[in-house]
Amino acid sequence: MFNKVALATLGCKINQYDSAVIAEEIQRKGFKVVPFGPDAEVFIINTCTVTGRTDYKGRQLIRKARGLNPSAVLIVTGCYAQVQAQEIAKIPGVDYILGNAEKGMITSVLADARKRPQPEISVSADQGETQLRAACPCAHSGHTRAFLKIQDGCNESCAYCIVPRARGRSRSLPPADILEQIAWLATEGFKEVVLCGVHLGHYGNDLSPQTSLLALLENIERKGDIPRVRVSSIEPNELQDELLRLFAEARTLCPHFHLPLQSGDPRILKAMHRTYGPEDFSSLVLRTQSLIPDAAIGIDVIVGFPGEGSAEFEHTRQLVASLPVTYLHVFPYSNRPGTAASILPGQVAPEAIDERSETLRALGKEKRAHFYRRFLGSLLPVLVESSRDPITTLLKGFSRNYIPIILTGEDGLQNREVAVKVTHVEGLRVVGSIA
Repeated sequence: MFNKVALATLGCKINQYDSAVIAEEIQRKGFKVVPFGPDAEVFIINTCTVTGRTDYKGRQLIRKARGLNPSAVLIVTGCYAQVQAQEIAKIPGVDYILGNAEKGMITSVLADARKRPQPEISVSADQGETQLRAACPCAHSGHTRAFLKIQDGCNESCAYCIVPRARGRSRSLPPADILEQIAWLATEGFKEVVLCGVHLGHYGNDLSPQTSLLALLENIERKGDIPRVRVSSIEPNELQDELLRLFAEARTLCPHFHLPLQSGDPRILKAMHRTYGPEDFSSLVLRTQSLIPDAAIGIDVIVGFPGEGSAEFEHTRQLVASLPVTYLHVFPYSNRPGTAASILPGQVAPEAIDERSETLRALGKEKRAHFYRRFLGSLLPVLVESSRDPITTLLKGFSRNYIPIILTGEDGLQNREVAVKVTHVEGLRVVGSIA
């Protein structure tokens, strides 16, 4: 039987969480997780398919694994495997292709893994589950911050997005399971948990009795088992005033929001099948800053959606420039077969997409640097991470409002939240000292 297993992951925090759960489960079964190199006897590649670029990276990783050890068993799973299993099956060397619902089968596949003349494909069209299963609460970054998947799947139909096809309909983890896992993480010494999901605003709609993200966060805040709770991306029309007021008054909820804008042009937003306009988004950001002045507000923007000309792009740039946002995640549009946008007229030239993306990335750097400079001389609670900054060898950590700070100190400060005074801000480099 093969024993040494290497695991590579592409894509979002949900995929990273899934991979960490896989790693924990296979180690509990006696397998050894090793680096992605020639010593590996099995390669597991957890793929993403959000863009054509990530599909390409998945194929690259498959070929790299085959080159590192041609005799190793090669297992491909994740979203690219879910939607393009037959395409992956054409790549020489692949032995098993597992959909997202089949990730839980990996330990049983490993028990009898072998090289195959043709790949064995196990992909459920309906994702194979109606409720999110509770995975072991052990996926984490170092031993400071844990990621907890509380929701998966999406019921929306955004024109550019393949995720509903790749991950199925929205499914939620019951509140009791979430609270139990957070309590367990606290006993294990974690100081922060990041609640992840594909569509967090739909959390609880599928449960019986129904519940909501607001009710869950109120419960987490009331129990106070863990010092810091961070929420990943949430849709703009689902960040309601009740939720903002909870964050404004909370002891544990971090003032950090990530909102998918996608475009600042009303016509493009409508073509994307988004359910808000630029004015709605602007009002939300300004209201958030008014209620929580020090909050970090990150946004996603898609560049080059079909029909986006210079004027439409300029509307996006002007909107972003006018708002007090903290950072940007810029996604060049990628044509995804099977999405509504793939057949739209007005496909944008790659050169224009690249140029516009660089413009927004530069604006994002300006926004981030401006936000950091606001806190020069301020005291911020910083959770010191378990590993040091690789360049300076100083301690590093994040403030509650998501500012990365490096500081001088002993290893005994690791995995502790300490008061730090911001002493220097040089571009995107923030330096502090223990107060």
